[in-house]
Amino acid sequence: MEKLKMHTPDLAEENYKKLAALFPDAVTEAKDENGNTVRAIDKDVLMQEINAKVVDDGQERYQFTWPDKRKAVVLANAPIAKTLRFEKEKSVGRDGTPGGTDSENIYIEGDNLDALKLLQETYLGKVKMIYIDPPYNTGNDFIYEDDFSQKTADYADNSGQTDEEGNRLVQNSESNGRFHTDWLNMLYPRLRIAKDLLTEDGVIFISIDDNEQENLKKICDEIFGSQNFVFQIAWRRTDNQPNIGKIARVKEYILCFAKNISLLGLGKLPLTDKAKAEYRYQDEKGLFRRAILLDKTRGRYHYPVTTKSGNILNGPWMKTEEEFRALDSKGAIYWTSGGDEQPYGKIYLSESKGAIPNDFWGIEYGTNQRASLEVERLFEKRCFDFPKPVSLISALLTLGTEEDSIVIDFFSGSATTAQATMQVNAENRGNRKFILVQLPERCDSKSQAFKEGYKTICDIGEERIRRAGKKIKEETGADIDYGFRCFRVDSSNMKDVYYKPSDVKQGELDLFTDNIKEDRTPEDLLIQVMLDLGVLLSSKVEEEEIAGKKVFSVADGYLMACFDRDVTDDVVTAIARKHPFYAVFRDSSFSSDSVAANFEQIFDTYSPQTVRKVL
Repeated sequence: MEKLKMHTPDLAEENYKKLAALFPDAVTEAKDENGNTVRAIDKDVLMQEINAKVVDDGQERYQFTWPDKRKAVVLANAPIAKTLRFEKEKSVGRDGTPGGTDSENIYIEGDNLDALKLLQETYLGKVKMIYIDPPYNTGNDFIYEDDFSQKTADYADNSGQTDEEGNRLVQNSESNGRFHTDWLNMLYPRLRIAKDLLTEDGVIFISIDDNEQENLKKICDEIFGSQNFVFQIAWRRTDNQPNIGKIARVKEYILCFAKNISLLGLGKLPLTDKAKAEYRYQDEKGLFRRAILLDKTRGRYHYPVTTKSGNILNGPWMKTEEEFRALDSKGAIYWTSGGDEQPYGKIYLSESKGAIPNDFWGIEYGTNQRASLEVERLFEKRCFDFPKPVSLISALLTLGTEEDSIVIDFFSGSATTAQATMQVNAENRGNRKFILVQLPERCDSKSQAFKEGYKTICDIGEERIRRAGKKIKEETGADIDYGFRCFRVDSSNMKDVYYKPSDVKQGELDLFTDNIKEDRTPEDLLIQVMLDLGVLLSSKVEEEEIAGKKVFSVADGYLMACFDRDVTDDVVTAIARKHPFYAVFRDSSFSSDSVAANFEQIFDTYSPQTVRKVL
């Protein structure tokens, strides 16, 4: 039996192993600053292997850097011993039933860096689209503070924003000497992890304004590769133009990067009313617009065509003679009459697959004012400032996803992405699934939201999903997923002795006969096991009783787990007979030493291919 690691991957360790596997002769040992022998990479050997110059500190090179950038990289790679805990009472079933547990959508309360690390193994390469609307660093908004060198108590003086886990928000004012640095250090590690979640043909959209647009583009060039830049949308965010100050700022940006631009296939946008108006001709097949066939500039084919009145027209034509005759035989040629008698092709509205996107989006994609009204109508009060419009995110979903794609928004705010996902699914009967992450930032006690009973931004987002789902279901009746499973980032289920048994003194061993925290439930353990083994959080979870013990079956028996005490041979045998891919038990759960001794033999007999784990 193997022991589960029960912490997120150490990406630095994994990168070292990859490098060592590629260039084993570059692996060596050296002394650190304390005189300890540590592993190392021989730079000279590596230079010989890759036939490239290695740039040292102090040498000039093209790069974008800032204070503590190295710490941001380390932070992205460092493992954490945390978990997610299921919040059943906040969850909503697929059909909108409160407390339901069958939805495939996920809502996570907690620091999004922790959440991304917890998701990175399970959702590696599975997310088709990411959309985020991070803090714009205007000098008034709050950003995450990830400098762990200070004590948690010190942060309270900085921000007044801390949750039970010590997650911190600070107001990044322009008087701060690290104004851009702190923002970059916040966003950089999150984007590093987010990239790995994308499918190879995946795409990320990031909203931003002038304050950090330039810096955001540079770190995305570094993380995703400048060759994977797709385009930058300028979006007109307001219906009205203010008439104060020297310049009226009416736009924001949406940066778009691909995981691998050679594999990216963006969808098309629905035709606007203006575009539809171009289909002003009609025949028995329906509305159509004309397509040019005779073009002096672009035409390449020369042959005579006889008009309806008997005149002869010579090219240059856009189609070959065979293509032209084929169109004519199908009645797919439209002839103008009068002195300018000329043939045109027919492009039918019914056959249109939409329009390719351009990089300027006007108010037809919604505005901030309309977005505020959308939320206000749902809540019957103004409970959230500066949300994004549903129509804007719906358009991005149309471009970046397919019918069954997974979408992540880890700065989810009021949960516009969830409403947009349900709306797009309802319109085309899709099965897109969203994963939203939001820090439980406290609402201002003077705000309307607080007065209405919403203590945190998460409270607002979760309620919006409930209300939006109900509204969309009433309006469309579509058979889609209207719910979400709610999780909360928390400390690991395992005691410190699980990770550092050598730190426990001999006389204290009796205190740790169980390595699981006393307040954790079997359901808590199951979620952490799923994360550790890479099983989707949206998987179907069923419970059954075997010989008086609770047994979990996940994803139709792919994973089976029992965390009860006094597990007997009968329980182990019954699980083995079901041939799960994974079987997981508590290390201290077997009823006797003989059961523990028989464990491997039972599985070798009934299900030798099952991977057996203990915690």
